[in-house]
Formats: sequence, C-alpha cells, structure tokens
Amino acid sequence: MLKLSVLDQSTAISGCPQDESIRTTIELAKTCENLGYSRFWVSEHHNHPAIIGSAPEITMAAIAATTYRIRIGSAGVMLPHYSSLKVAEQFRVLDAIAPGRIDMGLGRAPGSDGKTAHALNPNARTAADQFPSAVRDLMAWVTGSKLADNHPFEEIQAYPKSETSPDTWILGTSNYGASVAAHFGIPYCFAHFITDGRGVGQALELYRDNYQPSERFPKPIATVCLWALAAETKNQARYLYASRAHNKVMREYGQLGPLISPAAAIEFSYNNAQKAHFSSLTDEAIIGDAEEVGATLREIAEAYEIDEVVVLTWAFDPAAQRRSYELLAKEFNLKETLK
Repeated sequence: MLKLSVLDQSTAISGCPQDESIRTTIELAKTCENLGYSRFWVSEHHNHPAIIGSAPEITMAAIAATTYRIRIGSAGVMLPHYSSLKVAEQFRVLDAIAPGRIDMGLGRAPGSDGKTAHALNPNARTAADQFPSAVRDLMAWVTGSKLADNHPFEEIQAYPKSETSPDTWILGTSNYGASVAAHFGIPYCFAHFITDGRGVGQALELYRDNYQPSERFPKPIATVCLWALAAETKNQARYLYASRAHNKVMREYGQLGPLISPAAAIEFSYNNAQKAHFSSLTDEAIIGDAEEVGATLREIAEAYEIDEVVVLTWAFDPAAQRRSYELLAKEFNLKETLK
C-alpha cells in the first residue's frame, strides 16, 4: 500500500507576518501526524521572500517536541554551508528529543543565490566539490561510527550519544545526488517538484543499479517529492492553484514574493506570454479532487516502482492546505496503513 509523507516550506503569505508561517508549519506537522502521514520534512532556503524556512533543524526541534509518532526530517540541510561536525551535533540533539524519528536529509545545492551562499560560507564552492567526503564524515559522527582511517579529527565525537541515530537521506534533482546515495548505501529522494518530473527515471535507475548495500539499508530506498493539491472539486483545486501558478510565472521574471490570493492571481494583468504560461502550468499541475490526485500519485509510484510519495502543497489559505492533506489521507486510508 502506498505511503504518503509531507514536505512543507513555510511559504510566505501576502498580508501575513512571516513568523506566522513558521508556526503554521509546526501546527501542520501535528495535523499530518494525526492524519497518518509517515514523515514530515521541512526545507532550507535563504534570502528567499517566498520560502522562509531558513533553519530546518530549529523547526524540526519544535515539531519533535510536539509530536510523538511521525518521522521528522530536513529536506534538506544544504551541507556546503556548514561544518559536518556541527550538523552532526544538531541532529544528535534532535534524535535525543525524538529518538528514532529523525531523518537527516542532505543536499548539495545552495538553496539560495550565489551571493547569499557566499555570505553563508565564503568557501561554499570548494565545500560543494567536497560534498561526498562531507557526507562521509557527517554519517560517521551522527551514528557514532569510526571516521576514515588517519582522519585528522578521529578523536572528536558528536554528542549527545544514545541508542538511536538519524537516518541519512540524499535529496537531489540530478544523477550526482543519486550516485552519492548509491555509493553510501542510503535512501534517496528526487525533487520531482523542482524539475516537473524531468530526470526522475534516469536518476532512480542509476541509484538502484549502483547501490552498495549498507548495514542499515541493505536494499535501496527511493522516493520522489512532488507538488500536488486536492480540493472538494477540480474547479476549486484549479482556483486554489492560481496562487502557485502566479508565483511560478513571476519567478521567471526574477520577481519573487509571498503567495497572493487566488482571486488576486486570477485578476492580475499578465502579458500574453505570461497568460499562456499560467494556463499551461494549471493544465499540467497535479490538482483536482482527491480521487483524481490520488490516481496520479498511484500512477507515478507505479511508474517509478516506489512505495512512498512525499507531497508538497502550497495554498494562500492554510485551511485549504490542511484540507488537501485531509482529503488525500482519506483517499489513501493512511490511518489504516499505520495499524
């Protein structure tokens, strides 16, 4: 039976204080736990006026302290910005708060523009080239295993220690991340919502064909994260999607900003090219009533031979976002799958 999980990006909403979006994410996590979702992941973006979740490890801590079952993860920590030891310490603390429920999702992309990446770490470009070795060290520190032979920091430990440790995931949109995940024998998630599905099949095939079994993960574990929205009717879903479509259209012109209302998005004065783009985005989006969206999710899962899908949903009204997750939970009988 197909499992569903959630990615939330703490999206900024026009007319609402940005700090409210963080609290909305925390409340959504509790809702999704009660609905039967398997995981709740939060993303990392910097200097982005539309996506304001800039510190996933902090948001995760709040979620960990207010939930009891659902797995909590980063999607992901943009590792080139940070020291592997510091990330290991953060996730060791998270595992202490929610033992055995933490997913440490890692990414190589900056999650920001080049200037912001430089402000976060002046050596970010060099660090990105050293991503595999940074992942290797981080995995050793976070699990309490031995660092590489003759490692200059072999005597250093990441605390606190415990009987459990986070699961490491690699998140990406290219064959590079899939190759890293395969090499280390860890789970891999393809960001379908970023590429609109381009490259998914090739990346998952490469991951599975080159997978090197590890003690924790003897078999490859793959999933995709996609954007979807369910509503009571297809027309309502199309209406709600207008906020997302507007955001994506304007992003092509370098205009990033918070989500505007569906009514404002529909009434916006677009030029002909923008109108066409808006229309094509709406036609291609995974939106509709729960049965329609559910059918598409099942088709994607079958096509890529996966048993779990991570769903990302934006909506101007948090109630509409919650309702989408409620409808999908009912469509997939998620509470039953947990028994």
